[in-house]
Amino acid sequence: MVANLASAPPEPTGLGDSYRPLAGQFDEMRTSDGGLRPHWQYLIDALRELGSEGIDSRWQEARRLVRDNGVTYNVYGDPQGMSRPWELDPLPLLIRGEEWAGLERGLIQRAELLNAILLDLYGPRSLIDKGLLPPELIDGFPGYLLPCHGAPAPGDRPLVLYAADLTRDASGAWRVIGDRTQIPSGSGYALENRVVLSRVMPSLFRDSHVHRLAGFYRSVRRAMTRIAPRHSDHARVAVLTPGPRNEAYFEHAYLANYLGFNLVQGSDLSVRDGALWLRTLGRLERIDALMRRVDDVNCDPLELKENSLLGVPGMLQAVRAGNLGIANALGSGVLEHPGLMAFLPALCEQLLGEALVLPHLQTWWCGQREARDFVIANLDNLVIKPAGSPAGQRCLFGAKLDAEQRDELIAAIRREPHRYVAQEEVQPSTAPAYINGMLEPRPFVLRSFLVSEQEGYAVMPGGLSRIALDTDTPMISNQLGGLGKDTWVLASEPERQETLIVTADANAPAVVPAVVQESEVSSRVADNLFWIGRYAERAEGLVRLLRIVIIQITERSSLAAEADADCCLHLLLAALTHQSQTFPGFVGEGAADLLAQPVPEVLSLISDQKRAGALPQTLQALGQAAWSVRERLSNDTWRVTNDIERRQRLLTQAPPRGLGRALDLLDPLITSLVAFSALTHENMTHNEGWHFLEAGRRLERGLHTASLLRSTLVSVSPDQGESILVEAVLGVTDSLITYRRRYQAGTRVGAMLDLVLQDEANPRSLAYQIARLSELIDEMPGNSLSTRRTPAQRTLMRVMTELRLAELDLLARPSEGGRRRDALDALLASVETSISALSDAVTAQYFRHEEQPHHLIGQRSEAEALRGALPVTPLAANPAGSLR
Repeated sequence: MVANLASAPPEPTGLGDSYRPLAGQFDEMRTSDGGLRPHWQYLIDALRELGSEGIDSRWQEARRLVRDNGVTYNVYGDPQGMSRPWELDPLPLLIRGEEWAGLERGLIQRAELLNAILLDLYGPRSLIDKGLLPPELIDGFPGYLLPCHGAPAPGDRPLVLYAADLTRDASGAWRVIGDRTQIPSGSGYALENRVVLSRVMPSLFRDSHVHRLAGFYRSVRRAMTRIAPRHSDHARVAVLTPGPRNEAYFEHAYLANYLGFNLVQGSDLSVRDGALWLRTLGRLERIDALMRRVDDVNCDPLELKENSLLGVPGMLQAVRAGNLGIANALGSGVLEHPGLMAFLPALCEQLLGEALVLPHLQTWWCGQREARDFVIANLDNLVIKPAGSPAGQRCLFGAKLDAEQRDELIAAIRREPHRYVAQEEVQPSTAPAYINGMLEPRPFVLRSFLVSEQEGYAVMPGGLSRIALDTDTPMISNQLGGLGKDTWVLASEPERQETLIVTADANAPAVVPAVVQESEVSSRVADNLFWIGRYAERAEGLVRLLRIVIIQITERSSLAAEADADCCLHLLLAALTHQSQTFPGFVGEGAADLLAQPVPEVLSLISDQKRAGALPQTLQALGQAAWSVRERLSNDTWRVTNDIERRQRLLTQAPPRGLGRALDLLDPLITSLVAFSALTHENMTHNEGWHFLEAGRRLERGLHTASLLRSTLVSVSPDQGESILVEAVLGVTDSLITYRRRYQAGTRVGAMLDLVLQDEANPRSLAYQIARLSELIDEMPGNSLSTRRTPAQRTLMRVMTELRLAELDLLARPSEGGRRRDALDALLASVETSISALSDAVTAQYFRHEEQPHHLIGQRSEAEALRGALPVTPLAANPAGSLR
């Protein structure tokens, strides 16, 4: 691995001098006799000048940027889950511009050929009628979707996006080892690799004259607009993602942001009147084109895979009606049949009238008798691929099978020959990777990307390279822990600098307005933003209370009266249980023992990630909600989110054993939470989505303040203890400085209630939260146009009236018996009930999805989820977007 780089000793003879190509494999940097290829000279000289220490510092900076930008690639079963960072090798792969031009011609020809085949297979099927393709090859393949036959293809280019996996054979000739035609993924990671590497090595990147990528993404944007049926007007394009649990969700959100498209899930969409619509809070918005990242079989449960929850019922009908363009066309996965390669040379002659320029691996489809006999006779030299299995399924290497496995495979091939494809085994070429302070050769695969233009295809200059960590690995895959690598196509002269911001297209129709109305948010997005606000505020309130509790525990012995200190501490501990909802805690069964020895329980609330309501679970829920709407958060906000996640891991992976260490961990965490709140308030446009985030924040802060006051002040404490308690509450609500300046007569309950309960100018007061909620609810979709008040508006009006009319002297005065403040208890209980009712009213009005169909078998019910959990996101059986 690329680990412990800082401690690795520098190479004594100079960086790269001990680098030796692997026997029998073409190496990108050195010739077989060890000579350095000329186009690598400048890079190696620059790296030698930097030295191991300089390269290490840049690699660490690249890792920091990847982490701060939230670049992840989820490996299923990995303990890090959705937080697994993208791994990037600091050395680029270099390709000469002259060589790239020839490779580009071959890639364009291959895309044109596959597009023509796709048009024929879902159209006249003349290739099958003429005997150029066996019907068993196509009709027996699960990727061929019969319901898609005859569906229109805008501009006769159903293959809008295409990717080819490439490597070199031992002679140095480029070979295609795989075609990605269904949902070609990885272009977003290629762009992020470029952004990071050009930032950590700016002068090296500039002086190397590297071809830029921005032009390719402008072509992608034009292509998506072109396939939209309403491309003459302002077309609305969306990226369809399986959801935040998908392994490449970062890329889906990244591309949606970069291209200016909406990021949607199947539950956000509906087909009505033969068209696809986005469900927003105020109305339905027409979607004209989809860049899908969902496998085609999962896109329409009505006509394709009936148990899919990732698609939209009726999507295929919208395509047939000519109201929706999809990239790539549904059914394009048929082109990923590995056996199709065996027929491509003949098909190229037939369809394009020319020989295939870019060769691929020699391929035999066992459905033909002659090919089957050859495969069985030469099994030791071949790689066997089961056709119809998910892309990236483990291949079988004939040479590595024992006698029993070999016999079983031969029997299976004879039994179902059409299901098996054999290809020659080729050792992939190698490229230099920075491993433990040295350059070492590692096998690599280059994925190159193409997009359709009006006349032909445009090729990304470069692509996504991936390298294996071991020299003898049979497969190169991110799922197996490979590294990403930027690919530099070197120009002969300096490239014109292009911005990464997508600019207006000069060829765009004049009727397209320069400024368009911003899309409203979907119900799912609003729901997640609402809970982001709630989780962020819940975590901040809990941390503030935990800090005060820790201070009270550690300073208890120095307080004036130990009994008074204990009384104050017990009330704060009870408030901690109520705030975190971790009952019984300090208020239920066994509370006496916990109050006598509170430290273990407090530390558990700080670090126990398996405990519902504890701080780690609240922070984790915040991260999951933020991840679900990643495209809505700025880079700065996402960096703070990542920082919060890192601090959560510090709390759980190395739990503090003492209160002093816990306080050291909580102090920077509160800073990060405050920074998150500030960024979402100042950096987010105050549109509909922000209104829900802010409403969630104010609602949660109101509940927290009411619960805190009720837990601490309803019970009457001795004078000295009450002064200590009031000061602690003021510390939790961050109102202590204002109190000291405003009220000169000491610490009094009535004065504190004036500031924390009724002062509508104090951002931490209960009245302020209700006033802000009233404004936010009034501005939510539908409320400003209605002549009648909604249940939420009526609830807020009643609560606001109660708070404004409350008499502070009466609230602060003890009831008969002198042990409780019953008036304060009644008011705060009413406020808590009303705020809970407000939450239910907002949920009922905006977040319910009654129209969305649900299967009755095999699904987790929402009632089983924790209170406030994220909407259940099903995992795809065959996850889309894999970089396998």
